[in-house]
Amino acid sequence: MPLQVADADPADRPREKADRLGFGALTKAELLALILRTGTVSNPITSICDDLLATCGDSFLTLMRKHKSELMTIPGIGEVKAQQILAIMELTKRFHEEALSPRHTIIKSAADIYNLLRYEIGNKSQEEIWIITLSRRNSVIGRHALTRGSATASVFDVKLALKPAILDEASAIIMSHNHPSGNRLPSPQDDQITRKMKQAAEMMQLSFFDHVIVTNEGYYSYADEGRL
Repeated sequence: MPLQVADADPADRPREKADRLGFGALTKAELLALILRTGTVSNPITSICDDLLATCGDSFLTLMRKHKSELMTIPGIGEVKAQQILAIMELTKRFHEEALSPRHTIIKSAADIYNLLRYEIGNKSQEEIWIITLSRRNSVIGRHALTRGSATASVFDVKLALKPAILDEASAIIMSHNHPSGNRLPSPQDDQITRKMKQAAEMMQLSFFDHVIVTNEGYYSYADEGRL
């Protein structure tokens, strides 16, 4: 019979601990255990969650990158629990997207761009290029995923990049992409794409606000570095 949280020693029960001390007192593993609830005969749920987070360096950002098949290699985590964990991660992501709704957001700096996209692409395992369209007041009109996977200057499609701005009747555009490696510095290919995009935007009488490289720990702004 599977062990439940209630079967654990009272000191190890996340629910009782939360009632006594508040949810803020729970560890990440205890919060997960409270949701997943049941372990196995030889492996209580708190231990399973400890093992899970140990494989991620106690980082939810790393956990968010894991696929279902990877989660299921951990003893005690089957298909249902793997789906529950992925659902928790998706809820977390959607909470931040809702809290930072792009509609009517005014972009004043690269930090605003980073905050708008960090939960969308900052922790992705592959590169994505996004275009943000702005009104005359620098209010966000829309966010558009342009490409997924590595992009090179030789195959970068400027027409495709400008299409969202035309459809949104935008006055300005922002380009952004992520570096899954965590390295914020631009590559020579990033520099080439930035130059092509800026030239194309100017030809269309669009203001090219910035190109921001997003990682899960920070960002690089071409505008802030005086490179536009």
